Amino acid sequence: MLDKHAIAKRIAQELQDGFYVNLGIGIPTLVANYVPEGLNIVLQSENGLLGIGPFPTEDEVDADLINAGKQTVTMQDGSSLFSSAESFGMIRGGHVNLTVLGAMEVSENGDIANWKVPGKMVKGMGGAMDLVASADNIIVAMQHKSKDGKSKLLKSCSLPITGLGCVKKIVSDMAVLDVLPEGGFKLLERAPGVSVEDIIAATEGKLIVEGEIPEMIVN
Repeated sequence: MLDKHAIAKRIAQELQDGFYVNLGIGIPTLVANYVPEGLNIVLQSENGLLGIGPFPTEDEVDADLINAGKQTVTMQDGSSLFSSAESFGMIRGGHVNLTVLGAMEVSENGDIANWKVPGKMVKGMGGAMDLVASADNIIVAMQHKSKDGKSKLLKSCSLPITGLGCVKKIVSDMAVLDVLPEGGFKLLERAPGVSVEDIIAATEGKLIVEGEIPEMIVN
């Protein structure tokens, strides 16, 4: 199965030239390290940064320069810093072409639960609610199963919902799947060494398998 870096590499293949992209906390932030060469994209962080570069080397670390997940980052030439109010105006105005988020659960209808586990302390929902309400294109990066082996691709979410019917694609450690408008996970690719039968067994929600499923290419 894929590790978190391989998941990020596969998601980087979904980027298109000219895109403005918001990367959520966790695995999504790693996508910044794998933007294909020659591709002109602009990474947006809701704390007020447009033009995020790869993660810094030890010599490049600037403690005052962070993303929304409090990780130190670099800035590309031509980057812009501004208030979080302006940043959320960009998000709510629909000016972000692609949002990549982590998730604890996704339902077969495209609902996402990613901001809270009941009984555990959280600092807040961050920009999650705004991003899922405003984005037309949401890709989720996630583990296919929980630590205790239970599916995280469900018929319906059991955790507090972040957004309804908003997820378009999932890249997990086992597979790439589309979330169909009429409901269901359509299997597009399988991770190296993972069989279709493995994915069927790991998916609680409705899974659509059509024809031969290719093995994903992660360079």
